[in-house]
Amino acid sequence: MTSVADKLAKKSERRTATKQVRLRLVHIDFWSVVKLALVASLVIAIVMVVAAILVWVVVEQTGVISSVDGLLNDVTGSTGVTVSTFVSFPGILAFAGICAVLQIIVTTALAAIGAFLYNLSVRLTGGLIFGFTNS
Repeated sequence: MTSVADKLAKKSERRTATKQVRLRLVHIDFWSVVKLALVASLVIAIVMVVAAILVWVVVEQTGVISSVDGLLNDVTGSTGVTVSTFVSFPGILAFAGICAVLQIIVTTALAAIGAFLYNLSVRLTGGLIFGFTNS
């Protein structure tokens, strides 16, 4: 008696004929593009804010800020000028947050415009043609 596994193994030994399929992309759903772009830009925004926090922590822990303060005081000849008065953690965090919000808005809008323009251009060009084979 043969088992089911033996039968499946015999079936997989046969070579299937290679079949080629050509598909044409003639429409991109506008809301699908907007949702996907929004999710991707949210992820990128979170990465931007976390990266800004990590850069600030590294710069603060390695003493770069105090070194720049010392260099600035040596160059200007005064002791009252510091970088810390201009650059602080809340300021960096606010700047990163504003950049992240702007990036979300711009990325989502550009993706929506791109989908709209593609759907318009399909009427002239006929769309993109993709070729697929099963091998």
